[in-house]
Amino acid sequence: MPRPQRRTARLRPRGTPRLVTRVQTGVRIEKHIVKVLKAIAEYHEITLGDVIEGIVLHAFEGKPAFGPEGLARIREFGRLYGLDLNATHAHHMAEATRRPAAGRTTLRRRT
Repeated sequence: MPRPQRRTARLRPRGTPRLVTRVQTGVRIEKHIVKVLKAIAEYHEITLGDVIEGIVLHAFEGKPAFGPEGLARIREFGRLYGLDLNATHAHHMAEATRRPAAGRTTLRRRT
């Protein structure tokens, strides 16, 4: 078992797994963020959904989802995939959309 998977397996609670109901969503996320999240998932050999659930559950408890090594890895993935956003950009992004006929890029504010 690769090292990252061993660590992830070690952190899982012991005993019977918690049964949950998952739903398919149509969430739109900035493309470089998705690339970094997918890289994290691949590194740990888990699904993208598992990564997002883990980050959210840690955030709901006010706990950090990543330690120093994980944050360094995320910075490297961000560099590789061109992620130049940080927490100061949260809730202050406008989506670039393309008009098919004119081919011009326009900005659309999220509401």
